[in-house]
Amino acid sequence: MNLVVGASGMLGTEICRKLAEEGKPVRALVRGSTDPAKRDTLKGLGADLLYGDLKDPSTLETACLGISTVISTASSTFSRQAGDTIESVDSQGQFNLVRAAKAAGVRHFVFISFPPAPEDFALRRAKRAVEAQLAESGLVYAVLQPTFFTEVWLSPAVGFDVASASARIYGSGQNKISWISYLDVARFAAACVDNAAARNCVVKLGGPEALSPLEVVQIFEEASGRKFAVIHVTEEALRAQQAAASDSLQEAFAGLMLYYAHGDVIDMKPAFGIFPGQAQNLASVRDYARRLLRAASA
Repeated sequence: MNLVVGASGMLGTEICRKLAEEGKPVRALVRGSTDPAKRDTLKGLGADLLYGDLKDPSTLETACLGISTVISTASSTFSRQAGDTIESVDSQGQFNLVRAAKAAGVRHFVFISFPPAPEDFALRRAKRAVEAQLAESGLVYAVLQPTFFTEVWLSPAVGFDVASASARIYGSGQNKISWISYLDVARFAAACVDNAAARNCVVKLGGPEALSPLEVVQIFEEASGRKFAVIHVTEEALRAQQAAASDSLQEAFAGLMLYYAHGDVIDMKPAFGIFPGQAQNLASVRDYARRLLRAASA
C-alpha cells in the first residue's frame, strides 16, 4: 500500500491517479475539512481515504501502518487552513510524518521539494531541513525537486492571465526557467514506487525546454494571435515585499518570485538516468498554451 499525503491537492490527486492507473494500491490522507468534491474524486480513483493532519502525530502513526511507500506533497502554501503555517506544516508537520514513517517500518519515503534557491526564506529553510532529516533518518528516500509548475506560474493566480492577454513578469524576464507540468511531476513521483534506482537520491526536475518569461509571453502571443500587456515587478520591489511580509507565507511567495526572477535551468540527464521511462513526452510550455487556448474556445 502507498500513502499519498497532500492527496487532495492538485499534485497529490494526480499522483493518486497515476498510481491507480498502474495498479498500485493507494491510501489518500485527507483532512476532515477537505472539500467533499475532492474526496469524491479520490474515491472515484479507487483510493482508500484516511483522515489525518500533519499537525497531529497520532493520526500519522495510524496512516503509516501497513504502508510500503509514503509520497508527501503537503504544503501550507496552497491549502492553508486555520493553524497552518510553514512552521507547523512544511517544517514540523513533515518532521512528524518522517518519524511516523520510520516507526511504522515504511520502506521508502518520497518527498516533493524544490531546487536550491539563491534567496533565504522560511519555506526554503523548511524544505532543506526536511531533506536533511530524511538523509539522517535511516529511511530509504527520494527527494524530487521540480522547478516552477507551468500550471501555477503561468496562471492568473500569479498574474499570467491569458483571457485578458496580460502577464506579470518578476524581474527582467530574461532569465531562463525549466518550466515543468505538474502532470509530469506526478509521473516522476509515481515512478519512484518499486524503483530500485530511486533510492537515497535528490533529483532535480524540469521540463523539456528552458525558456525566459518573455519567451513564454511570445509563445502565447503567437498561439493566441494577441499582443500581451507585460507588467514587470522589479527585484527591488520583491525584496521590499519580502522585508515587509507579516508572516512566513507572504515571505515565501516573495522569495519564490525572486527565485523566478533569477531563473533556473535544470539538466535532466541525471533524472532520466533514474527514470528512463519518463524521458519521452514531457509537456512543453507550447503544449500548455495550446491546451489553454483549446479550452478557452470550447
